[in-house]
Amino acid sequence: MYTPPLAIFISLCLAVSMNAETKFDPLVPYTGESVKAVDTTTLNGKVMAGYQGWFNTPDDGAGLGWTHWARIESKPFAPGNVTVDLWPDMSEAMGSERFPTAFKHANGETAFVFSSHHRTTVLRHFKWMRDYGIDGAFVQRFANGLEKKALRHHKDIVLSNCREGANLVGRAYAVMYDLSGLGVGGTTVVSEDWKMLRNKMKMGRDPAYLHHEGKPLVAIWGIGFNDKRNYTLPECRALVEFLKTDGCAVMLGVPTGWRDQYRDSVTDPAYHDLLKLADVISPWTPGRYSTPADAGTHAGKYYPQDIAWCREQSIDFLPVVFPGFSWHNMKPLEPLDHIPRLKGDFLWSQFAAAKKAGASMIYVAMFDEVDEGTAIFKCTNNPPVGQNRFLTYEGLPSDHYLWLTGEGGRLIRGELPMQDSIPERPETAKAN
Repeated sequence: MYTPPLAIFISLCLAVSMNAETKFDPLVPYTGESVKAVDTTTLNGKVMAGYQGWFNTPDDGAGLGWTHWARIESKPFAPGNVTVDLWPDMSEAMGSERFPTAFKHANGETAFVFSSHHRTTVLRHFKWMRDYGIDGAFVQRFANGLEKKALRHHKDIVLSNCREGANLVGRAYAVMYDLSGLGVGGTTVVSEDWKMLRNKMKMGRDPAYLHHEGKPLVAIWGIGFNDKRNYTLPECRALVEFLKTDGCAVMLGVPTGWRDQYRDSVTDPAYHDLLKLADVISPWTPGRYSTPADAGTHAGKYYPQDIAWCREQSIDFLPVVFPGFSWHNMKPLEPLDHIPRLKGDFLWSQFAAAKKAGASMIYVAMFDEVDEGTAIFKCTNNPPVGQNRFLTYEGLPSDHYLWLTGEGGRLIRGELPMQDSIPERPETAKAN
């Protein structure tokens, strides 16, 4: 396995000593060290994870309160006011990375959480990607918060730290704009934001930024869903055309029923004309099936024809896989463990089904999303006890899904023989 230079460890150690509130300008070009490990010239052969980066605490310097930890973010994150179903493994966090909560573990100790605003935490997340063979991350940049100063600054901090983390440990990263929540005309916010990132941060030019077909890749998620979104297809087309004119390759996150325009898709004659502008199409699947058998059925029903359509248009196809789903604490009427992980069998069934269908790349949703129970990063088997119930990793090591995602990448690239069951892990760490 690749061993990073001493400078990376020095950088990480220095980061630990930094206060999370240290002010710096994230909107500057990257001039730091860059390790070459992952091929950032193409999405082909890659397993990329979505990186939400949306967790905040009142003392992290962002001024956003308990964002994505608490249902009412302006009130204390405490029993009865919680929105996460998994609890992060905080055993590697140090010093100012550890934010205390009102929750207690079974032994009476205070339960701590992290903030995505903290540089050291983000750098460690990218180090985990390196350690387990995950190629990199699509850094989420939710468009509906770009006009709010504090939210925008937090997004800039997260993006800057992801850029640094990817460069320091030889991973890839790319910007993904999520259009959810935008009003009519709202897509212009995205084009203006991309102009700013290109002009100030020189986004797309540092060695770690992911390219595809010789161009920096930008993802736009949320085009063509039939859930009463206010922004229009013509607006989306204008946004895609803008990015293409700017010299970018464009990935579009679309509904499962995009090809036949049914199920979760809009029905509009102009929709396919818009999709034909894409370089990559990625249909959304979380919540569309809930068992390994259903995952295989879904892939068999959709993927061969989806891939064929894309090939006819010289477009690449990026399936989405997810480890499970649960948002009971966010929505108490919903069951805990709504889509069970089955110790990784559910996630692996999706990797296997995508490989059988001929997929050459995978998007994993998500790296850090503990609030909808889709996280693959390290989570604990010893969550807080009391009023709220939390999921665990079923006694498996806290790095189980990081390891399994890396193995999924090997399967997609043909480095592992095709197999329907989870590979045997030679060594496992002690479960946390």
